[in-house]
Amino acid sequence: MTLAQDDARPKTLDAGELLSQADHEQVVSCHDPGTGLRAIIAVHSTALGSAIGGTRFYPYATYAEALADVLNLSRGMSYKNAVAGIPHGGGKAVIIGDPNADKSPALLHAYGRFVQSLAGRYVTAADVGTNVADLDLIGETTEFAAGRSVERGGCGDSSVLTSYGVFQGMRAAAQFLWGTPSVTGRRVGIAGVGKVGRLLAGHVLGDGGRVVVADVSPEAITQLREQHPEIEVAESTEHLTAMDLDVYAPCALGGALDDRTVEALHAGVVCGAANNQLVSEGPGGTAERLAQRGITYCPDFLVNSGGVIQVSDELHGFDFDRAKAKVSAVFDHTLEVLDSARDQAITPAAAADRIAEARMAAGMPTPWLPNPGSADDR
Repeated sequence: MTLAQDDARPKTLDAGELLSQADHEQVVSCHDPGTGLRAIIAVHSTALGSAIGGTRFYPYATYAEALADVLNLSRGMSYKNAVAGIPHGGGKAVIIGDPNADKSPALLHAYGRFVQSLAGRYVTAADVGTNVADLDLIGETTEFAAGRSVERGGCGDSSVLTSYGVFQGMRAAAQFLWGTPSVTGRRVGIAGVGKVGRLLAGHVLGDGGRVVVADVSPEAITQLREQHPEIEVAESTEHLTAMDLDVYAPCALGGALDDRTVEALHAGVVCGAANNQLVSEGPGGTAERLAQRGITYCPDFLVNSGGVIQVSDELHGFDFDRAKAKVSAVFDHTLEVLDSARDQAITPAAAADRIAEARMAAGMPTPWLPNPGSADDR
């Protein structure tokens, strides 16, 4: 599965060619002249249930560029949801514009009406350029918006369960490699200590592991050390990857695993929250190079699935304990992927793709699940 890099989009694109090559169930172009809304909703698959995925608000240079992104990202959500055992298909949406200049309540309301027009085939959530407050506004005109604020009956910030899911993936890798589901005594390097990385550090420390971190923000490091003064701090991410580590956890930008980083790594496991970590896939790609170096890679789109699991639980009336129990299953799914990769002599990335494809091929559509209550009830 190839996921779009946040900072690496094709330069020359043709919308017609993109659509002719797409394997999506439905692609909808949305335009509301009154608010200036221009958006695209892509439903890749509903084989396992209603498609769920975030809305990205981004100033794409062209419509074709936006289309390429939404097609790629929605397909990625199908794989993410399938391999993580979530009873939902994959979808994604993009709003074309600058979220700092073009976003308005009226525009978000108009977008919500477009989501509603799909009658539950697509459930939206937050992504780059959108947040919980935006979902509250979108949810005023559609019942198919998740990731709303707690005050609106939603699940709120998803970083808590995202970090918990990554930690479960890390525990599974420890079980696979070292025979025990714990990082006790292990040295874990975390690159990026924003919300998810900071919480992940707490999980590792609480399990008896040692933590060394790197971040471009001195403030983020200071805040973390105020909470956990025992952590080590690397000079930079480059220095961190060259340290003797048991686990390396990229938790910042995509493209974290390029050729130089993979060659420099001194870690037995890569397991982090960042999206799109592999710079290249397929024969000779990053996943194969990691395997050649004896580094166990936990597919990012599996271990960081806690957020979408949390959001999907909101569709049933959010319950944190229930959602956390679902996220705990990331341990089992990660172990399944690693065992499958070993047994088939393929990379974990390839094994995850095969498992997802098999589940989608065998899956039966499930009823689309609206949020409980109507917009008037919130």
